[in-house]
Amino acid sequence: MHFNNSILIVAGEPNSIFIEIFIKSLNKTKFKNPLILIASYKLIKLQMKKLNLRKKIKILNYNNLLKYKLNNKCVNLIDVNFNQINGFEKITNKSQKYIKECFEIAFKIIKKNKLKKFVNGPISKKNFLNKNFLGMTEYISKEFKVVNSAMLIYNKELAVCPITTHLPLKSVAKTINKKLIIDKIKVINKFYKIKLYKKPKIGVLGLNPHCESIDKFNEDEKIIKPAIKFLKNKKYDISGPYPADTIFMKKNRKKFDVIIGMYHDQVLTPLKSLYEYDAINITVGLPFIRISPDHGPNETMMGKNISNPLSLIKAIKFLDKN
Repeated sequence: MHFNNSILIVAGEPNSIFIEIFIKSLNKTKFKNPLILIASYKLIKLQMKKLNLRKKIKILNYNNLLKYKLNNKCVNLIDVNFNQINGFEKITNKSQKYIKECFEIAFKIIKKNKLKKFVNGPISKKNFLNKNFLGMTEYISKEFKVVNSAMLIYNKELAVCPITTHLPLKSVAKTINKKLIIDKIKVINKFYKIKLYKKPKIGVLGLNPHCESIDKFNEDEKIIKPAIKFLKNKKYDISGPYPADTIFMKKNRKKFDVIIGMYHDQVLTPLKSLYEYDAINITVGLPFIRISPDHGPNETMMGKNISNPLSLIKAIKFLDKN
């Protein structure tokens, strides 16, 4: 296995289901490329004992990764210290420093070795980002000085992208503009052409119910339609705006590879209802592919050994192929 094809993984929030689904993924699936996990050795041992999971662990020196012959018969671990007595505890801001250190190590490794494949486990945005960033897409984009990135929730049948991510609804209408819509769609179109070798069929949703507004200023007419017209003239396979209440019906959604919404829940709610764990969160526009499983830390299922690893398996398999 060649080191440059390694998939670097930050476990994320220590009190989550991630270690459970990671060990299950390794035990259940044969991955082509070596996985390198950044997490706490002590915590992994505590959680594996609690969950009755077994896997050998090989501790790596991240300053000299090229010296190792890596495979996935064990957990290839970069150990980051995190002091916690129990395997699972309530999520608090105690984990902020630990998560930040994990990401800083990951970013150093990516930059030094020009790695192209990165996964991060779920993060409690409230505790870790502390209102400094809207989401992990924005947090990682800033580190790599990327101005135009997009959140793509991907399933091979259908993917969705919200133009705005974790904004309150009251802020959406004043945030969307023609340039923002065009920029997001451009970066998604480029990703499909370069990584998936296809020109995507893109459907764009309106902001208002039925794309109509009782207000004098209708965003669908004044902002969204001109953005679509501009991209059509540039030979993009794009159409809309469509009403959000009918676009996800079977006969409608099968016409598209990607459906673009104006806000988070407009497109993520129907996609998760359709595919549940069979979707992954890809940040497009970075100098590497960043993916996270499409779910959060899931405190209600911590320590119960009942979590489904499908989304993580899909994330790693996607990187195995691309």
